Amino acid sequence: MNHGRTVLGCERLLEEEFGLIEGRRVGLITNHSGVDSRLRATADHLHRANGVELVGLFGPEHGIRGDAADGEKLGGGRDGRTGVMVHSLYGQSRQPTPEMLEGVEVMLIDIQDVGARFYTYLYTMSLAMAACAGRGIPFVVLDRPNPLGGGVLEGNILDPAFASFVGKYPIPVRYGMSMGEMARFFNGEYGIGAELKVVWLRGWRVEGGWGETGLPWVPPSPNIPSADTAEVYPGMCFFEGTNVAEGRGTPKPFEQVGAPYIEGHVLADALNALELPGVLFRPVYFQPSAAKYAGQVCQGVQVHVVDRRVFRPLRAGLEAVAMVRKLWPDEFAWRVPQGGIHNFDLLAGTDQVRLALDRGVPVAELEEGWAEGLRAFGRRREPYLLYSRD
Repeated sequence: MNHGRTVLGCERLLEEEFGLIEGRRVGLITNHSGVDSRLRATADHLHRANGVELVGLFGPEHGIRGDAADGEKLGGGRDGRTGVMVHSLYGQSRQPTPEMLEGVEVMLIDIQDVGARFYTYLYTMSLAMAACAGRGIPFVVLDRPNPLGGGVLEGNILDPAFASFVGKYPIPVRYGMSMGEMARFFNGEYGIGAELKVVWLRGWRVEGGWGETGLPWVPPSPNIPSADTAEVYPGMCFFEGTNVAEGRGTPKPFEQVGAPYIEGHVLADALNALELPGVLFRPVYFQPSAAKYAGQVCQGVQVHVVDRRVFRPLRAGLEAVAMVRKLWPDEFAWRVPQGGIHNFDLLAGTDQVRLALDRGVPVAELEEGWAEGLRAFGRRREPYLLYSRD
């Protein structure tokens, strides 16, 4: 029964779809966000369950129990709670190796996504699907809600020339699909060929926000501490590609941005004058304990979403980047390129957004240029959707 909340794929697996794993040796890709509605870990459930053997845990960025920082390379070992062997998918290899898959008869994934193209869990999933397909191992997605919902698409389609682990496929920044739907899409559109099963959600209202799921929020990574952070992340994450602090090392990562050279009230007034739908900007001071400008006082703005139904994070984030660049042109800078490609361009999936902002092209004009690509993506994704869109 629903009881007014969304029933998770991990719950339906144990209660209704246990036949998918019964009598089999199971691998599980997961982390601390892979819990049921009472915050009990799927790994622990499987370890205790009769009729199934959990033989391997596979950890993405941040590790199995969420104890690693963003970008930190991880090793293997044994999980301290279950004693099961842990294999890192964010270390020497980002894909399960044949040795890691030895003895696995079915692979599960249970992990909370954020709904933005540059969040790495999508590609951990797709690479694992490909590895399992190559060895004939069935792949099962225990589905979870997309915290941004499924009705709105935003942003440009990634240019394959800029593909990386923060953007592997030509999809928009905000793709409006669950992990299960994305698995189906990747499998069908990019020839992965996995024997794929999705244990779908019951009671997820695609148009609603996280609060309507009735589920507790578990931070899927250290800098997404709340559902409010997830709401703004698809746009404010672009500040990672600049010399403006994106709020890491503060209680409000991505919800507040700033730098020592910014005047917070000036930036807030300028952004509020744009009258962007569903959002207000408040001047703030903060002092990061880590990351950019650690130990220095920064001024900037905090993003306050006042109506999530009309708020568009991509528009808000890019308008904020453009405004800082306009108001402080001598101090603002794009992050130093690594490997010949700007960090901002990896996030944007193209260099055209950065170059357009350098030319002073309005963000609204950029959005107009993305419209046809979004319509085409909407048509492409249609056969893979599991939940009705209003």
